[in-house]
Amino acid sequence: MRPERVSRWFVTVSALFFVSFHAAMAVAAPRRMVVTLGLYGFVLHVLFGKAYALVPSYFDRDLAWELGPAVQFPLSVLGTTGLALTPLGPPWLRPVGTALWVGGVAVFLGTLGWTVRDNVTGAATGTGGANAHREPVDRTANVAVPIALCYLTLAAGGALATTAGFGSVLPQQLSHLLAAGTAALFVFGVGFRLFPRFLVAEVPQPVVVVVVAAGAVGPALLGFGLFDRRLLLTGGIVEAVAVAGFTLSYLVLFLRSERRRVGFYAVLVAVVAGVVGIGLGLALAVTGRSPALVSAHYRAMLAGFLGLTVVGAAFQFYPPAVGVWPYADDRTALVTIGLLGGGIGIQLLGLIGRFGWIRSVGTAGGALGALLYTYLLLAAFARRWQ
Repeated sequence: MRPERVSRWFVTVSALFFVSFHAAMAVAAPRRMVVTLGLYGFVLHVLFGKAYALVPSYFDRDLAWELGPAVQFPLSVLGTTGLALTPLGPPWLRPVGTALWVGGVAVFLGTLGWTVRDNVTGAATGTGGANAHREPVDRTANVAVPIALCYLTLAAGGALATTAGFGSVLPQQLSHLLAAGTAALFVFGVGFRLFPRFLVAEVPQPVVVVVVAAGAVGPALLGFGLFDRRLLLTGGIVEAVAVAGFTLSYLVLFLRSERRRVGFYAVLVAVVAGVVGIGLGLALAVTGRSPALVSAHYRAMLAGFLGLTVVGAAFQFYPPAVGVWPYADDRTALVTIGLLGGGIGIQLLGLIGRFGWIRSVGTAGGALGALLYTYLLLAAFARRWQ
């Protein structure tokens, strides 16, 4: 079975988890369910699918095991579903969901690890021809990928050990290792390879070095210093450098580029949300764990920074205008971005200002935006099914 086809399975189920994530926020589901649907379901599934498609070529290699994606897919989907339902279901859901999810991660790590085993640092980039001048940036960006895989390994091992009773890694620590350590590092590494090509512009290499270095160190400080205010603040500052540097680099690319495709606007909103989310995280490290600030922080990072970055990249890989269903076009995509970006902005105002009705408006807008995103994605895939 072709990896490209299974990659679309991951992207499709990721979109369905995206809808569930926003629906869970709208009905005020338990925080652990919301985070699991957004991080494990939406973000990590699209990461898995696109990593299988992109990482081998970025490391100038062929995928070591073509059946790997198909083997991982049911394990990850069922495992994530079990973990999401844990707050509402029977006690056995957590160990079963964890075992399935870790099994899927093991397949992913084994497949990609064996693929890049003789090029672990990404020194061979597969960059050439008209893009030969991008090789220094590509080589630096590649370094982020194995570090992200190490964080994924650490998180999966911690989850399994905790479930088996051999240790105690808290859900908040796992979330930071996965969101900041795996997902954000993938955004930095893959983003520095994709976005300069998409926008046909250049990004300064020193900024790439700073972002990758800070992005590699920050998650460890956040994950292991979660209950040490000084270490947490240090980690927050380091991670803020990474996110701010990535934001600056994207703004430079956007302003230098003459291209204005719809997906670029989603990433523009995403990086702004990332700066806001990092600011909220720093406020948490300084002032303590206000429940409203905690909710605002993880929503800004999951639904805003990571979520809208995924949406923007997806609209570039699968342009809405190629969709074969009614209203599948760039105008609907802009409405989708507006609903998702505006929805998270309104939610943050409601959470910080403690206006419950405003928060409800934001979650409703986000849920509608997630539905439209899924519609546009499936409309684009439907062309391949004809």
